[in-house]
Amino acid sequence: MGIPVGISACVLGQKVRFDGGHKRNRFADEELSEHFDFKPVCPEVGIGMTIPRPVIRLLDNTIDVRLVDSKDNSIDYTDKMIAFTDNQLPSFENLRGYIVCAKSPSCGMERVKLYLDNGNSVPGGSVGIFTQRLMDKMPWLPIEEDGRLQDPVLRENFIFRIYALDDLYRSVAGGVSRDSIIKFHSRYKLCLMAHDQQAYRDLGRFVSDIHQWDDLDAFFIEYRQSFMDALKNRASRKNNTNVLMHIQGYFKRDLDKSQKAELRDVIMRYREGNLPLIAPLTLINHHLKVHPDSYLADQTYLELYPESLKLRYSL
Repeated sequence: MGIPVGISACVLGQKVRFDGGHKRNRFADEELSEHFDFKPVCPEVGIGMTIPRPVIRLLDNTIDVRLVDSKDNSIDYTDKMIAFTDNQLPSFENLRGYIVCAKSPSCGMERVKLYLDNGNSVPGGSVGIFTQRLMDKMPWLPIEEDGRLQDPVLRENFIFRIYALDDLYRSVAGGVSRDSIIKFHSRYKLCLMAHDQQAYRDLGRFVSDIHQWDDLDAFFIEYRQSFMDALKNRASRKNNTNVLMHIQGYFKRDLDKSQKAELRDVIMRYREGNLPLIAPLTLINHHLKVHPDSYLADQTYLELYPESLKLRYSL
């Protein structure tokens, strides 16, 4: 079975938008669907709105943000949308991520148009009511807009977080234990080093103190949030280079002079932006097959997700 991921129904091609159309995202529908078990949801249909239906918008009434009819502010759908979202949340507990529809007053993740009573819009916009509630109640969950998936860096980071969260849940499927957490964390050390070096150090200390915790479920909740927050920080070229050079050190006794020079050259060319990340990783994985190392072999940094997704070809 694929990894369970929520998605706005219109992004998956369902004709549920206000005008009876859809916003199908080809990458999600054709490529990600081979790996993810998508759970489509249209919150507006979920609260009983018709297809087609009147246009709705976000309104700043100086107290809070409301979801209202675009032509009649007195027709307010906010409470219905919040109740619908809260009712759905228990079924979202097993999700590893969520793809939402950009600019939607219910599903947009950022810069959704926010209006004042006089018809002017607020600079910067807001967040859709459904997605805001989802982010508030499940802050560890990877959430991304369909349009932002066109950016190769944002796409890679989002999908990596989905696979990492899925791996975390699978690691504790038999119950949260000190051993399962320590083993999981050990496999993600290089990933954390690439994404957030301060979090790498902080989480290392946190996990080293796990034996002081009697309530392992409470430890897991705190670890999950800190771990997923760290991965939100996109791995920089500088941090990736540091990790690659760190990995290079594991081969210092196995490679001859020319092989070391070749690996160093490929890493430097990546650092300078002349090669994608996949180039040094391919060479490292080749050397790892010839010269096995149990620690490196366990590091998810070297193989995060299916190669067919080609996510590291543009990094």
